[in-house]
Parts: sequence; C-alpha cells; structure tokens
Amino acid sequence: MSLRNSSALIFALSFSFAFPAHAEESKPKPKEYPLGPDSERKEGVPKGVVTKAVWKSKVFEGTVREYYLYIPAQYKPEGTDKAAVMVFQDGHAYVSETGQVRAPIVFDNLIAAGEMPTTIGIFLNPGWFAEEMMQTQGWKAPKGVASNRSVEYDSLTPQYAEFLEKEILAEVGKNYRLTDDPDMRAICGMSSGGICAFTVAWERPDLFRKVLSHIGSFTNIRGGHVYPFLIRKTEAKPLRVFLQDGSNDLDNSHGNWPLANQEMAAALKFMKYDSKFIYGEGAHNGNHGGAIFPDSLRWLWSRIGKNPVTSG
Repeated sequence: MSLRNSSALIFALSFSFAFPAHAEESKPKPKEYPLGPDSERKEGVPKGVVTKAVWKSKVFEGTVREYYLYIPAQYKPEGTDKAAVMVFQDGHAYVSETGQVRAPIVFDNLIAAGEMPTTIGIFLNPGWFAEEMMQTQGWKAPKGVASNRSVEYDSLTPQYAEFLEKEILAEVGKNYRLTDDPDMRAICGMSSGGICAFTVAWERPDLFRKVLSHIGSFTNIRGGHVYPFLIRKTEAKPLRVFLQDGSNDLDNSHGNWPLANQEMAAALKFMKYDSKFIYGEGAHNGNHGGAIFPDSLRWLWSRIGKNPVTSG
C-alpha cells in the first residue's frame, strides 16, 4: 500500500470513530417545561387536606402499599351530594407539593376557580411484597423487597380495576361519599402507570371513563403495544382520553415510546374517541406532564358545568 493510500485509510478510520462521539455531543437536550401559576399556592385559595395510610391487598395477595388521600376544602361531610374521584398510580410522584406535578396544589386552585368538580384524590403506590411498610415509598423498593409494579400496571387484565373497585374505592367510600357515576371518575398515571390508567377504563368503563396518561408505556413490556390495533378493531367505548408524550421519550427493547403514543393517538382519532394528544420535546419524566397538568384537568373535566358535585 502506498503512503498516500495508507494516509487516506488512517484518516477515514479516524473520522469514522470520531463521528459518533461528535454526533452524541451535538444531540439536543430534552426541553424543560416551567410550571405555571396554577401549580403554585395562591393567596386566599382554600387548602385541601392530605393524609397517608397503608393498605394490605387481597386481590394482589401478599402486597402492602402506601396511599394518600386528598380531601378538598369544598367537600361537605353532611348532605347527600357525592364527590368526583380521581385515582393516581405512583401516587408519591403526584402528591408531592415540591414535585413535578403538585396535584394537591393544582386541585385546590382549579376547584376554587370552578374549573373542575369537587374531587377526592386517591394517590396509590404499587404493591411491595412485604409484611409491613419499612420505609416511605418512592420509585424503587428497598433491597431484598420485590415490587409488584409491572404486574399491576403493565398487565392487560381487569385485575387492577378489580383491586380499585373492591378494595380502594370500597375503603375510601366508608368515610366519604364518592360518586358511582363513571363519567365523574378519572384515573391518571405516568409511564407504566399511564397504560394502567388506560387499561382500567378500557376494561371497566362502568367504573372510570376519564383517562390522563403521561409518557404512557404503550409498548411491549407485557403486551401493551397491541392497544392501537385493539382500539381500531373494537367498538368505541365511552371514554375521554388525554395523552401526553415527548420526542425525547424512551427507545429501548420494549419499544419506542414516542411512536407508541402517536399510534395510540391516531387510533383514538380514527375511532372518533373524545381524545386529546399533546406531543412535546420532553424526556421520560413528569416535567412536561406536570407543566400542562392544570390545562389537562380543565380539558378532562370540561363539559360538566361550573364546579358541579354529582349526586350519582
């Protein structure tokens, strides 16, 4: 090989090895979305009460979990009116007043403004296989403790809906008047919690008809990639569905989250569902969903009048 050809080959190899690193460095970072005024405390707005409890499940035998209960200031213990209900998966991520979503603050502001009904919030964490709760629940279970999160959230079965109906709603309903009108019940979650929210309403529209999914895992973790096709080939159900995702969401062996959510949105639109899809530039976190959470709730609860409390 001539010196000229040898030099050309070295240059070509050097360029080929250097290029991927350069491309990685130039890859744009996910967009960061700021929280708006509805996610901050406002003077004069009545503040709801948040309590925490522990629940041992029979439907998911052997599991224990924490859950939080939000009771709005406008809820009246006397009378016959019943409150709307909104259930959250990975409740710890939604209930924190310093987190990315800050649901109790947003609830306080929107209920006071008459932009959503008087709503009791139930913030559930996934089950851990343990006899008792040894620490406050977050995203990860402690060493030596197995989480049941994927089984509960990613499975395409009615079991989680059964858990909500027979255990959680029944338990909360002992002390508070909860509506049994499915149009006044909403369910929300992010990632696997997002597909879980959709599965509950899909399987049991008699229980829940409003769905809010943040960065939903409509991928092949436990078969969730089939939903766009099921939606297209199944008679439309009476659901209202809000989807959020971002172009910098996950892409791994389970699938591509941005593509999966776009497929979901297209299928819902094709079948003329009452649906809305907000697609941004965020990553696999609660930042974008939290920033648009107040407007998501306004849309989800619209068409029911000013601050209604159902008697259902």
